[in-house]
Amino acid sequence: MTQTITELLPQNTLRMATGRILDTGTVSEAFPMTIEVGFQPRYVKIFNLTGGSTGLITMEHVEGMDDDSGVKTCDEGTSETGVTLISSLGITLTANGFIIGLDTDLVVTSEQLTWIAIG
Repeated sequence: MTQTITELLPQNTLRMATGRILDTGTVSEAFPMTIEVGFQPRYVKIFNLTGGSTGLITMEHVEGMDDDSGVKTCDEGTSETGVTLISSLGITLTANGFIIGLDTDLVVTSEQLTWIAIG
């Protein structure tokens, strides 16, 4: 598994971090996964861009939403895109980052997750 974090702005202004996760083991053993970014995010978006069989999957979480929730978008390349508000296996904001739950559409063994956290 690899992870890259980049903080782009000074601490006293808007803070942003980005990264990638490629889980090559068994996802059920690695998730839920805690991502430390050094600040409390107010917005997190996660992309699974390598989901060949399912297309583009994203999940978003905004400050104020329930823990372990998210807005999940599944675009399978057809004329319809599914958007769902999930209440479990989503994203939880923490004081220093966020936790990614084991949503089986988003988190798939050997598929890369790319994320952005803004605080």
